[in-house]
Amino acid sequence: MTDKKDDFIFGLRPVIEAIEAGKTIDKIFVQNALQGDIYAELKTILAKNKLRPNYVPVEKLNRFTRKNHQGVVAFISDVPFHKIEDVVPQLFEEGKTPFLLILDRLTDVRNFGAICRTAECVGIDAIIIPEKGGAPINSDAIKTSAGALYNIKICKEPNLAHVVDYLQQSGISVFAATEKAQKLIYDVSFTEPCAIVMGNEETGISKEVLHHSDEKIKLPIEGKTQSLNVSVACGAILYEATRQKLMKVN
Repeated sequence: MTDKKDDFIFGLRPVIEAIEAGKTIDKIFVQNALQGDIYAELKTILAKNKLRPNYVPVEKLNRFTRKNHQGVVAFISDVPFHKIEDVVPQLFEEGKTPFLLILDRLTDVRNFGAICRTAECVGIDAIIIPEKGGAPINSDAIKTSAGALYNIKICKEPNLAHVVDYLQQSGISVFAATEKAQKLIYDVSFTEPCAIVMGNEETGISKEVLHHSDEKIKLPIEGKTQSLNVSVACGAILYEATRQKLMKVN
């Protein structure tokens, strides 16, 4: 069964059929200790498609729907997902200077959509998000992005720290935006291949990703309010990077 308003499917057989039909699964939730032959079939299909379920209490599933979900709820996305290992070589082959954005566990759908809109406007080549802990890529996200999500590659990865390592090995510098940084965004160069990391609205960038990054950067804050909305901060950083790139070209 499906619920188009909330972009999700529930029930063992409908979820299996959706995966086999090639639907893009954003997130999948499975009841703890679920048993049975059809569930065993689902587990096999999940493994084959490299989909990692979130195992949760039945109470969480009941919050998604009061109908007979059979212990499985899957959120679907109209936006296809890519692998960063496929995207980066293609960018270099096309003669581009990779310009990437990593969003570390952003949870607010509207923040996510607004950032995607700005990212597409400045020519970001791909946005990298974690498999777990991020905002769902649903109709609200697409609407807030003004459709930009259809025009930008989204890479969903199991480990962002490993992504940072891979990018560095590929010659891409990784800049982590944090209020604890010493350098302002105007003190670094974004003109070479680079990726910018923005963190969670409450806790910022995870320690592991922060540790692996090349440089920590921040925006100047002159007022009494010591932080910016992540969407606003991301826009300011992306446009400084874009300014530098345009200055280099001219």
